[in-house]
Parts: sequence; structure tokens; C-alpha cells
Amino acid sequence: MVSLDVFRAIFDAINEGILVIDNNEKVIMLNNAAAKIIGVEKKEAEGKNIIDVLPNTRLPVVLKTKTPELNQIQELKDTTIITSRLPIFDEEGNLQGAVAIFRDISEVKHLAEEITNLKEIRTLLEAIINSTQDAISVVDAEGKGILINKAYTNLVGLTKEDIIGKPATVDIAEGESVHYRVLKTRMPIKGVPMKVGPNKKEVIVHAAPIIVNEQLKGSVAVIHDVSEIKRLTEELDIAKRKLRHLEAKYTFEDIIGESPLIKEAKEAAKSVALTNATILLRGESGTGKELFAHAIHNSSQRRHNQFVRVNCAALTDSLLGSELFGYAEGAFTGAKKGGKKGLFEEADGGTIFLDEISEIGLNHQAMLLRVLNEKEILRVGESKPIPINVRVIAATNVDLEEAVEEGKFRKDLYFRINVFPIYIPPLRERKEDIPLLVEHFIKKYNQEYGRAVESIEKSALNSLMDYDWPGNIRELENVISRAIINMKIGESIIEKRHLPVFVGGYFEEKIRFLPYKNLNLPLKSLLEETEKEAIINSLKLAGGNKHEAAKLLGISVRNLFYKIKKYGL
Repeated sequence: MVSLDVFRAIFDAINEGILVIDNNEKVIMLNNAAAKIIGVEKKEAEGKNIIDVLPNTRLPVVLKTKTPELNQIQELKDTTIITSRLPIFDEEGNLQGAVAIFRDISEVKHLAEEITNLKEIRTLLEAIINSTQDAISVVDAEGKGILINKAYTNLVGLTKEDIIGKPATVDIAEGESVHYRVLKTRMPIKGVPMKVGPNKKEVIVHAAPIIVNEQLKGSVAVIHDVSEIKRLTEELDIAKRKLRHLEAKYTFEDIIGESPLIKEAKEAAKSVALTNATILLRGESGTGKELFAHAIHNSSQRRHNQFVRVNCAALTDSLLGSELFGYAEGAFTGAKKGGKKGLFEEADGGTIFLDEISEIGLNHQAMLLRVLNEKEILRVGESKPIPINVRVIAATNVDLEEAVEEGKFRKDLYFRINVFPIYIPPLRERKEDIPLLVEHFIKKYNQEYGRAVESIEKSALNSLMDYDWPGNIRELENVISRAIINMKIGESIIEKRHLPVFVGGYFEEKIRFLPYKNLNLPLKSLLEETEKEAIINSLKLAGGNKHEAAKLLGISVRNLFYKIKKYGL
């Protein structure tokens, strides 16, 4: 017969917890595993009521009902157990007590939760991968496919059955497997061109190693459709062209010329474009100051923001302030409800080009000086300043130093805008550029007029080279435009007869400007009278078309409207 000590040794060697109570609900025996799981001392627990040892036990219920409760989950203070509770009967069938046999399942429960979480994470990752528009391919450390997404199937034309468990080369029509290269080098690879799938689709592939705890687990590749990249690039180019058209249209490539003077001006402009310095473009009318302003903006860090052009001569002094700086509601009769943003606010973050800056009156010069000094504007009718971040490019065709001496231009403003002056040479100083300019304008007006002019004859070009071009490039462009208009359909070479005739140093069409009627007038009045006659005759020549008249005169349409109003025409 087994001794009690041997029985207890066996009892304590069992890994499951065993706890026995008698009919009085007293603990009469528990093994080491039970004491450890419950968190009590054996000697202290034995002899105590089971409720004092294990408050939430159901062993008293089993005593009363004499019904077993098998494989029940029970939460203890610091752990979770699975337990079976059974009544104990002697050989005659008399109830002697109850026993609970249980084991700690906290670790198992934790592992089960981790597995559940991992499954959820995997499901989530697969959902994310499948929702992306990029084609994705994943292989294990041996280079066998373990995952592809829907975008991959759509792009390459292969299904999971074609890829999963197969070598990484199975989808390649032309090229080397980036997966194998990544697995070999443990380094990422970018921009590898290849052809994949049964249709030999052209793609660009990026791949990277999957490393977990410093162990290589596989490789992941992202595959891009080359045709889609080409389409997006074309769309981007179109968008850029639209942006250039709506904002700053020209770049330095649009400034034609290889003469030393124009190269020097372009190099200076390119270098200052990278800064935020205020620029003063100096040069005669028609030399291309506006082209330089556009090009500087498009080469600067502000190129994606607004480019606002302001012809200061086209705005009356009474309107200039409200146009440049905006106004508050009710600032004056006719003011818009809610007020209006000024052009400086519109240009915030970008560039404002102040053409013919010398035409700004002294009162507004002071307001402009505040903008340059304080980086803020004050709307007409408001007292609260508005901070702005605007790069100023100014342009003038007059002698600002002389204007300063005469008191027509503020000296402090002159020094503020003359931070980086760029001199744009007149065409007479860079005549070697005339052939290039003529070629450019022929191409331009071929497209505009639907012509097929090929070139200009040598004698006609010599006539252009002999002329001093007081109207500069704008005048040359007008001459080439009119020459092409004068050509008959089918003629392909510009001849001397197609050019306007030289009269008094200026090109002129059939209607010539009237001679001075009164040479005894003061110079200012004489110039105004001559300008008025020029405008009248240009309008006659253009058949009343103000846009064409402005071209003939070499001025902007806005400037022409201003002068028409000035002379009451």
C-alpha cells in the first residue's frame, strides 16, 4: 500500500493545480501547483474555509448540486485558469467533498491574443497593400513569391497562382531580377527599367530588403508603369505651360541673343534671380525689360507663386494707390463692398513687376518706400498694416538720377530700388543679334499668320543691320510682322520690297506722320503735339484697331488707352 508521504509527493509533482475541500467547505488538501497559481501558502490555506482562500470559487455550489462543472474559465487576482470542479463520493456513494483541478492559461491566452492581433495586422496590411495604386511584389529570403497586390495583377497580367511560391524571375520578360539583387546585396535598388509579364510591359522597379532583428526576411518591390509616368509627365508639362501663360510666361531661353552685352545682362539676371534682392531693369523702351522680369521670376524660388505686372504709366495718380495697395470698404465713393485687395497683396509670396516706375507720383512713392522698408502695406482708408512678402522688380526707360535731381523722384526710394541694377542694351548696341531675332520672329509669325516664310534675303537683312532701331526689339518685331503681311501667298523669302521704307530714320508705312505745324512751341508741347499726331495716324493705319495701333507705336494697349484719354482722341 502506498504511504501517505509518497502520495503527497506524487500529488505535489503534478503540474495541474489540485484543491480538495470537505463537506464543511474546508480546504483539506492542495498541491504545490495550486498554491502557486492561487498565490497562497499551503499551510495557511489548509483548514480554512474555501471562500477565505478563493473567494470566487464555485466548489460550494458543486457540493450542494453534486453536479460536475467541467473546463470552466475562471479569473483569479493575477491570472486566468481553466478549471474542472467535481464532487467526491466514497464507495457507498456518500458525498465526501469536492475537488478542483485547474491550470494557469494566462500565457496561452496571451499567445492567443497575439496570434489574433497578428492575424488582424496581416489582414490590415494586406488591405492597405491592395488599396494602393502601386504594383507591389514581395518575396521571401529564398526569392520565392509570397505576396502580390491587385495593382500588380492589373499591371503585369499575372495572378497569385502564377507568382506565389514561384521564383522571383517568373514575371520577368526582359531584364534581371531586382529581388535577387536585393537579397544578395541587402541594399535597396531604385529606377531599374525592365519588361514584365506576358505582354512585356515596360516598367520601372524600386526594391528594398526586408530586415527584421538584423535578419534578412525577403525583398519588396514597387513597380511603376512607364506609360503612366510618360502620361503624367506630359500632363505636368501642360500644367506648367498653362501656369507660365497665366503667370510669368517667359524664361531666359526666350531672350534671344548671343552678343556680349546681352549675355552679360542675362548672366547678371540669372545670378540675382536666386536671391530676394530688389532689381531695377534699366533700358530704352522696347529692349525687353518685361521679358527679363518674367525670366527672373521663373528662375527664382518664387516661381510657383504669383507674378503681377503693373504698368505704372497706365494708371492715373488717383487710381494708383488703391490699385497697388487696395482699399477698405467705404474708403471712397464707389468703393466695393468689403473693400478690395491691392496688387501687392495679390503678389504676396511672389513677384510684382513695376514697369515705368518713374511715372509714380511722389505721394505714392512714399507708400512704396514703406512697402520696401517695412514689408507691409496700408490699404486706403485703413490704419492697420498688412504684412506681405513680395519681391519687387522695377523697370524704367528714363534717367532716374536726373529725375532725382529735378525732385520728381525720391532719392531714398531711388537707393531702395537701385539695389541691383541691370542694364539692358538697345538693339543698336547689339546689332549682331539681329539675324537671330529676325529668324525668331519669322517662326513666330509663320505660326500666327499661317505662313511658310523660310528666310530673309541678304540685301533686306543688310537694310535692317544698317538701321539704328530707336524702337529697339519691339520695332524690329513690328517690321518683320508687317513684312510678312506684305508678302503674297506663296512667297517664302522676305525681300527688301516687303519692308517698310526708311523715312527720317524711322520705318513708316504709306501713311506718314504729319510734319510739325508749329516749331515755335516749347519742347514739351512740341513733343506732345507730335505724339498726338503719331497716335492719330497709327489709328488710321490700323483701321481703328487699337491693339494693332499699339503694336505700330511700340507701346502697350493700356498705355495707348491712357494717351488717347490724355489727348481727348
